[in-house]
Amino acid sequence: MKSQFGERVRTLREKQNLYLRQVAPLLEMDTAQLSKIEKGLRQLKREQLPILAEILKVDKDELLILWLADQLYDVVKDEDVALKAMEAAEEVIINIKKNRKK
Repeated sequence: MKSQFGERVRTLREKQNLYLRQVAPLLEMDTAQLSKIEKGLRQLKREQLPILAEILKVDKDELLILWLADQLYDVVKDEDVALKAMEAAEEVIINIKKNRKK
């Protein structure tokens, strides 16, 4: 599977006519690392998400959602019961959020 996060980063970067060599130093990495992130061969560190969102002028939650989706996929991709596990996790998250509102 291609990285949803990486594809979106590349699309946003190219839309703004930014080169890898311009963006990578702002994230304190080299161009090869950023290229691997865009190709889904490497993960960006979570703490770098707000910096990247600012560089690409996009809502940080948009990038966070795609980043988390890729993380989840990496964990469950080879499991036959992946969808059921994710549904169980979703149920727990919903219940926790309901209890916080009370």
